[in-house]
Order: sequence, then structure tokens, then C-alpha cells
Amino acid sequence: MFPQVVTIAKFEGGSAFNVIPDYVTIGGTFRAFSKQSFNQLRQRIEQVIIGQAAVQRCNATVDFLEEWEPFNPPTVNNGELHEHFVNVAVNMFGIDKVNSVMTPSMGAEDFSFYQEVIPGYFFFLGVKNASDKQAESFHSPYLKINEDGLPYGAALHASLAASYLLKHEHDVPGVEGKYHDEL
Repeated sequence: MFPQVVTIAKFEGGSAFNVIPDYVTIGGTFRAFSKQSFNQLRQRIEQVIIGQAAVQRCNATVDFLEEWEPFNPPTVNNGELHEHFVNVAVNMFGIDKVNSVMTPSMGAEDFSFYQEVIPGYFFFLGVKNASDKQAESFHSPYLKINEDGLPYGAALHASLAASYLLKHEHDVPGVEGKYHDEL
């Protein structure tokens, strides 16, 4: 069994506290680390909702709202790009400043659509404000980032790209003379 997360974040029904509503709307998110696990979870959510409604002699419909917003596939980092990231980041900042363990996260990112087409690497830049005892989450309106970390992030992105291009410059077939290099 692979890790999966279901979050019920919205429950709406009726307009009075003492009247049973005709219907309720339940909303939330679900996440998994693989497409197969994600699809199994989606199917199971539908089975549970319809089954539990039937037990209570109610009707239920399940709408995943795919026509409004497609599901984000799992964000899966490429192993070779992970090694590249760790090497470059450690050379720039030192081993004590880099989390070299590729720990899975249940976050959903648009970046994962790119990773379905080409190998990619998604990472977090440490911009926590050290003076804040209790840091707010990334989705909080009270989040305060330490903007002093942004130049380090820009330098890291530039170094990752430049070192990757230098390492793989001979891997690109047939581009000699086709493009004008302005650098």
C-alpha cells in the first residue's frame, strides 16, 4: 500500500442551524505518490461516497470537477537531476545547508505537468524567517519570507542550469551552425 492523503476541507449545507438541508456539498483534495495509487484512490473515494449514501437511503453524485481544473499528477523528481542538484548545491552552500535526501511530499504542483513530458527537479528554497518562532505555512496569508534568501535561489538556479549545460554540451546532436550563440 502506498501513502495516500484525503482532505475534506469544505462541508456546506443549508442556511439554518435547526433545519436538515435537502443536500450538502463536500469538497477537498486527494493526493498520492503514483498515478496508479492516485487512480485507485479516486475510484475508492467514489465507491465510499456512493456506498455510504445508499446505506443512509440517500443519493450521492461525485464530481471531481476535472472540466474546471485537471488533476495535478504526482510531482516526481528525476534521480539523475537529484544527484546534479545535490552536487551543485553542496558546492555552493556546503553540506550542512543542503538536504540531500529526496523525501516524498504530498504537495501538488503545476510543475508536475512538465515532469510528465521531460525529466525535472522540484526543490524548496529555505526562506524561513529565523526570527519567527512559529513559521506560517506557504498557503497562509500571514507568511513572511526572508527575502535575503532569494539571491541564493537565483544563483542556485543559474548554477544548476550552467553546470548542466556544460556537462551535457556534447549530448545535443546536430545543432552546430544552426543557432547563433550570443554569449
